[in-house]
Amino acid sequence: MSTSSSVLVGCVDRTAWVKVEGRGSFQNSSGLKEFVKQMIQRGFREFVVDLQDCEQMDSTFMGTLAGVALRLRELGQGSLRATNVNERNSDLLSSLGLDQLFTVESLGSIAAETEPLPDDDALRIAEPKALEAEAQKQAVLEAHEALVEADRANAVKFKDVLEFLRNELNAQGSSDKEG
Repeated sequence: MSTSSSVLVGCVDRTAWVKVEGRGSFQNSSGLKEFVKQMIQRGFREFVVDLQDCEQMDSTFMGTLAGVALRLRELGQGSLRATNVNERNSDLLSSLGLDQLFTVESLGSIAAETEPLPDDDALRIAEPKALEAEAQKQAVLEAHEALVEADRANAVKFKDVLEFLRNELNAQGSSDKEG
C-alpha cells in the first residue's frame, strides 16, 4: 500500500475532475471540498471523481463526496460521478447508500473506459486546507451529517461519531465563551 495520498484536480471543458491517488481520507477532504466550492462558484455543475488509483476511503472522505452530491441536488442541476471504482470502494460506497445519491462506475465498465480522462499535466494537487482543531472537527461532523442525509440508515452507523463530535464542539464553544 502507498503511504502518500493526494487529490489531483482540474477542469476539462465544463467538467471538474478529481483524481484520488492513495487514500481518500479526512486529511485530504478539505482540499477536495475547497476545490468543489470554488468550481461551483465558477458555474461548474459536472464533477467526475476518478478512483482508479484510490486504495481506500474513510467515512469523512465519502461524506465529503456525499456533501458534493447533496449540494448539486440543492442547486437543482449537475451531477457527481465516481468512475474507475474498484470492488472494495464500490462496496464501501454502496454500504452507505451513496450509489443511490451519485453514479458509481466500476473499474473496467464501458462508461469508465470510454471516458476521456484529462492528461496528468492538466491536473494539480488540491492542497489540503490547514484547519484548526475545531474547524477540522466541524468538517468531519459535516461530512458525517451528509452521510446521514444521504441515507438515514447511516444514522445508526455513525451515531457515536456524531455524538462525540457534537459534544467536543459544544464543549469547545462553551470554553471559548468562558475564556
